[in-house]
Amino acid sequence: MKIALHYIGNKINGEGARFADEELQLNEEKTELLLNYFLGGFKDEATHHFYSDSYLVNNPVYKTISDIFENKETFIDKSKDLGRLLFDAAENPRIQGGDFFVVYFPAEDENGTDKIGLFKTEKKESFLKIFPNESDPVEVDKGISLAKIDKAALIYNKDKETGFVLQVVDNNKNGDMYYWFEDFLKVRQRTDDYFHTQESLSIYKDFIKKQLPVEFEVSKTDQADFLNKSIAFFKEKEEFKLDEFTSEVLQDEAVIESFNNFKTDYEQDMQINVAEEFAINEAALKKASRSFKSIIKLDSNFHIYIHGDKSKITQDQDENGKFYKVYFEKEV
Repeated sequence: MKIALHYIGNKINGEGARFADEELQLNEEKTELLLNYFLGGFKDEATHHFYSDSYLVNNPVYKTISDIFENKETFIDKSKDLGRLLFDAAENPRIQGGDFFVVYFPAEDENGTDKIGLFKTEKKESFLKIFPNESDPVEVDKGISLAKIDKAALIYNKDKETGFVLQVVDNNKNGDMYYWFEDFLKVRQRTDDYFHTQESLSIYKDFIKKQLPVEFEVSKTDQADFLNKSIAFFKEKEEFKLDEFTSEVLQDEAVIESFNNFKTDYEQDMQINVAEEFAINEAALKKASRSFKSIIKLDSNFHIYIHGDKSKITQDQDENGKFYKVYFEKEV
């Protein structure tokens, strides 16, 4: 493993950059701590790829990463180039300067994949050093918390022709959400099964909550039922097929036509193309399911969570106002 450590300030604020001429030398304990810190932040299984508005080779980070993969002897010089690109990408005075680590991870075996990691630390936290039995036993200092990396990108040495495969994290956007993903790396999410699962569920959720009530007379319980059926469909199937989904979940021809039109408009507005057939990705489904909460909010007094049979809940009105009637067999 190779590690280069540079400091990258904010050029808009008149801060400079400092570049190391040699690789960082660490003992085994410090190396393990850093590895856990670097790699522990990649929780999301969404993957990205480098892109360019013209030719891929014109993406400077992509080109520099390619050079390192092709010739490891250029590691230090190329890590400095990456630091300069990061320095030039800071066009917002709110972006914080910080330590910039470039790490080369060799493949663990002949069937493995070598990787390059780009990690930037920005937030410094106060901590106490305790010296028992001394005249001044408590000392205040500042340092990096190992709980969460601020910015990270892990580039896998595969699919070079389509921009490599990356995992990317930005936990400290500093008021500039484009700095790491767009201005520096210039990456987009890969259109794989994770992407198609994620986007299909997002399109459908928007349709049920925003478009369906506009075109059709539907109750909140109807909307909850549609959401529950959609999640059940994804959980029960291994492969998504649009025609199968619409016939089993939406059923009504007019609703199906409306959804297909909504999907087309969504793809045009977002400039994406979501496949009509793909393998359902469990990680994307699990993440999306958290937001598919079938909740009826009643003023500020009550929330009703609907998990299944909508026939067990009915709405009515009397002299006291509107009310829901809920049927159940037992309390649990």
